[in-house]
Amino acid sequence: MDLKKDQHVDYRIRSDMRNNNQYIRLAELFRYPETDANEKVKQCQNMLGAFYPEAAALLKNFSDYFLSIDQDKKEELFTKTFDVQPICYLDLGYVIFGEDYKRGSFLLHMKEEQQYIGRDCSPELPDHLYHVLYLITLHPDTAFVNELVAKVLVPAIKKMIKEFDSARVELKVKVLKKLHNAVIQEELNQGNVYQYAFKALLYVLETDFAEALTLHKHQEEDAQKDAFFTKRNTVPELVNHLKNDEL
Repeated sequence: MDLKKDQHVDYRIRSDMRNNNQYIRLAELFRYPETDANEKVKQCQNMLGAFYPEAAALLKNFSDYFLSIDQDKKEELFTKTFDVQPICYLDLGYVIFGEDYKRGSFLLHMKEEQQYIGRDCSPELPDHLYHVLYLITLHPDTAFVNELVAKVLVPAIKKMIKEFDSARVELKVKVLKKLHNAVIQEELNQGNVYQYAFKALLYVLETDFAEALTLHKHQEEDAQKDAFFTKRNTVPELVNHLKNDEL
């Protein structure tokens, strides 16, 4: 997965965003909740309502519950979702590459790009979702941002959402065994509410970057076709292989 910048790219401030604060607003949903968390969630909900009503409807499932619980429960929910036996991780490199060596290269590249826009990501890693959403908002290289979103950000978020689906059954089992936690009790009804924050984010990304995502999909399809036709198998070998499969 190559995200190196094209030296010939035309550096221009992105002008295709409906609202240049949308990813900064969304980023705050995936940060450890501080005392101003309610205000940040409300700001994000209002922004989506104005520019992305479908995403706003998705986020409302998260917002309504998040705003209804006290600060301790907010912190508990975040920690349980992302830190202690997490449902998913917020570090995109880990989500995409796992323990593969490519994760190290990706981290180094993200560190360089974060430094390029003047961001200090500590104590989190530079590929943390919170920081990457700032990166795609502030980075002036449109080609780089499009590639980062299409190759890493959107695929990672889709994988994260799937983790919530698989975790739902496990949460139900835990609730049946331990009926003493109000947050888990709520999750029994609708699953962990952070899944709706991810779904709202995915909707916004797929809306803003529809052209880049379509181009990437076509490039992948073309690459698969090229790989098939450039295999070393001769035509007779392919025919024999197909005949053997039929047998």
